Amino acid sequence: MKTDLELALECIVNIYHQYAVKCPPIDDYLNKTEFSQLLKENAEPFLHRNMAPGLSVDKYISQLFSRADKNRDGRLRFTEFLTTLSGVVIDAHERFHECHKRNKQQSEAGQGHDHGHDHGHDHGHGHDHGHGPNHGQDRGCGHSPRK
Repeated sequence: MKTDLELALECIVNIYHQYAVKCPPIDDYLNKTEFSQLLKENAEPFLHRNMAPGLSVDKYISQLFSRADKNRDGRLRFTEFLTTLSGVVIDAHERFHECHKRNKQQSEAGQGHDHGHDHGHDHGHGHDHGHGPNHGQDRGCGHSPRK
């Protein structure tokens, strides 16, 4: 049986290839349209939770594409795509820790409450990787109850 990480890594490769052939020319690159479609259709809620407030998804995706297209050829090869994904995931990881720290400070100040560790609900860190009962639910800074 494959692990969650194996499934996730295979999924990244497969999704990349599905979108790299959507628009002519059929090649092993993502143009801006393919890149945008890929992220909107597969990661838009994740992007919303991790992008700067007030920024539209289209603008955020455009910024991601521009930063990733190092050689300015208007398309992303697989390594450029992976670099972009890793940056988005690193931002999400840092945001999780910022939210956790802020929640802890509020709890210590008596403004909130602390449940401690392992208390039966998600902290937005995404440990079930979308395969469990919380698939598709918002897992932002707050607590999302498990079913």
